[in-house]
Amino acid sequence: MERRAYRLAMIATSSREDALDIVQDAMLRLVRGYGDRAADEWGALFHRILQSVIRDWYRRSRVRNRWRQFFGGQAEDPADGPGEDPLETRFASADPGPAVGLAQTQTLAELDRVLHRLPLRQQQAFLLRQWEGLSVRQTAEAMGCSEGSVKTHLSRAVKVLREELQEYWLENDDT
Repeated sequence: MERRAYRLAMIATSSREDALDIVQDAMLRLVRGYGDRAADEWGALFHRILQSVIRDWYRRSRVRNRWRQFFGGQAEDPADGPGEDPLETRFASADPGPAVGLAQTQTLAELDRVLHRLPLRQQQAFLLRQWEGLSVRQTAEAMGCSEGSVKTHLSRAVKVLREELQEYWLENDDT
């Protein structure tokens, strides 16, 4: 679960260090606050905590960036150095050959680019439902919203992903 949680945080923040801090904070909050709960409740609780910590990170980042701009500095761009990607590392270690490896790297980069452009709630709904495999109910609990909102956010995210990535995969379909 750590690796997948890291991936969620990494996509949300585009910063390796911030993603690691977020996952660690979420795990500590889970253990401290919900260690006495049944193990089958931990997954949804952890994801709700994780999403809450990510939202907190976004709030703090906005405030920091406002102050930086106010004092004449530039806002931080999280895309300026995200560090190594565990999925890219996994694909690279399998050594599928140069052509397949390049196609996989390009596919991951394009998917990351589109995921980063999605609004936060759409990112959350997509990643929790599709990558984490949570049910609509569990996703709603993790996001702190209704099941209908989860369905709406997921639908919008999938629509954008299909539109943005359809052309990319059609161009690279020969590999």
